[in-house]
Amino acid sequence: MNIRCLAPVMHPDGRVTPVSAFGGIDRHEHLRIWDGVTAQAIEGDRTTLAIVDLEPNRTVPEHHHDNEQLGILVRGTMRFRVADETRDLVPGDTWRILSHTPHEVTAGPEGALAVESFTPARADWAALERLADRPAPKLVP
Repeated sequence: MNIRCLAPVMHPDGRVTPVSAFGGIDRHEHLRIWDGVTAQAIEGDRTTLAIVDLEPNRTVPEHHHDNEQLGILVRGTMRFRVADETRDLVPGDTWRILSHTPHEVTAGPEGALAVESFTPARADWAALERLADRPAPKLVP
C-alpha cells in the first residue's frame, strides 16, 4: 500500500511516522478527559474531531474554553446545559457552543456517545492521560 505522508508525526525520540488521510476509530487512542469520560481524537491542523464516550450518569462539570464546540448525540441520552439553556438530548440532537461559553453535561443511565468538533484544535489534549487496551465504542447499538 502506498501511503502519501500528509502530516508526519514527530515522536520525542526523533522518529517520524507517516499519517494517512484515512483511519478508523479502532486505531485512535482513548484520552481520559474527565472521570468516566473518554475521547478519541482525530486531529487536523485547525480542528479536532472527537468521539466522546460518557459512562452512565457521569457529569462533566461546568467549564469553558477558547474552542468552539459542535456536536451530535449518537447513542444514549444527556442533560446538557449551555450558558442558561438546559435540554434533555436524544440521539440525533445537536449542540453549538461558542468560544468561552460555560457548559456542563450529564450522561443518562445508559451512558452516551457523541461526536464533537472543536475549533481551534484541542492542543491542550496532548497532555491528557492515554488509556491503553480500550475497545472502540460501538456507534450503533
